[in-house]
Amino acid sequence: MRAGSERAFSAFGPGKVILLGEHAVVYGTTALAVPLSLGVTATAVPAARCSLHLPPGVRGPGRQQLRRAFARAAEAAGRPAVQVSLTSRLPVSMGLGSSAAVSVAVAAVLLQAATGRSPSPGRLRTLAHGMEGVFHGTPSGVDDACSALGVPIRFRRRGAQAAPLVRRLRLRRPFELVVALAGLRRPTRDTVAGLRQRQTRWPLRYRRLFQEVGRVAEEGVRAAQAGDLRGLGDAMNVNHGLLVALGVSSPAVDGMAAWLREAGALGAKLTGAGGEGGAVVGLFLKGEGQKARARLARAGVRCFVSQVKRTP
Repeated sequence: MRAGSERAFSAFGPGKVILLGEHAVVYGTTALAVPLSLGVTATAVPAARCSLHLPPGVRGPGRQQLRRAFARAAEAAGRPAVQVSLTSRLPVSMGLGSSAAVSVAVAAVLLQAATGRSPSPGRLRTLAHGMEGVFHGTPSGVDDACSALGVPIRFRRRGAQAAPLVRRLRLRRPFELVVALAGLRRPTRDTVAGLRQRQTRWPLRYRRLFQEVGRVAEEGVRAAQAGDLRGLGDAMNVNHGLLVALGVSSPAVDGMAAWLREAGALGAKLTGAGGEGGAVVGLFLKGEGQKARARLARAGVRCFVSQVKRTP
C-alpha cells in the first residue's frame, strides 16, 4: 500500500447556492456563493487498489461519467490503495453544486489517503476542478471553489488563461436560507446554450444585462459584509428579475420565488442554471427559516433549511 492508505479516511464536500450572479459570471462578472449544510461524504478504506464503489442506484451515463472523473482525480493523487464510497444528502441536478460536492469530497479523501494529512486548499481545488471538468467541460469554477473553501465567497473569472479571483467574505450577521425545489429542470447545457444563442444574436442588449447583474452582485456583496440583510435580500430580488429578462427562469420558478417572499423571505431567486424548474433560494433572518420551511412542507413543497454562520 502507498503511504497513508493503511487506515480509513473521510471527507465532506458541501453543496452550494449562488445568491447573486449566476450566468453572468461566465461572462466575467461577480458572483456571490455560499456553502450549504447538506453535501456529500466520501469514505476511503484500505483496499488492494484504488477504486470507486458506487451503489446500484447510480446508473447510465452518469455512472460512467463519475467513474471517469474519479479516475482523473485518482491518477493526480497517485492512486492510493483505497476503495472510496459516497454518501449524499444533496438533491442532484437542481443547481446546488452536487457534482462539485462529489469532486471536493473525493479529491479530499484521495489526497488524505495518499499523504496521511489534510490537503492544502490549493491542491484540493486543483483536483476538484479537474473532476468538474469531466462533469461540465468548462466549468466556471465557482461551485468547486465554494465547496472546497467551505465559506461564502466572492468569485470572478479573469479569462481562460488566468486563475479566477476568489475572495472569502466576512459576514457580520448570520442568516438562514430556505431552498425549495420547483420541479425538475432541463440539463444545464440546454439553458446555457439557449442564453448563448440570444447573447450572440443581440450582443449589446445582453451585455448590458450581464453588466447589471454584476453591479447588483457587487452591491449584494457589500450588503452581506455590512450585515445589511435587507439590502442583500433586495439585491436577490432584483437579480431574479434580471434572470427573468435573460430568459433563464420559468413560471414555476417565478411562482416559487414569490411564495418564499410571501412566507417572509427578505429576498428570493432562482439559483443555478434555472430553466423549467430547479432550486429557488430564499433569504431569512436567523430563526425564521424553519417556520417558512414548515409552511412550505405542509403545502407539499420539497425544501430544506441551511444555516449561514457569521464569519469573523
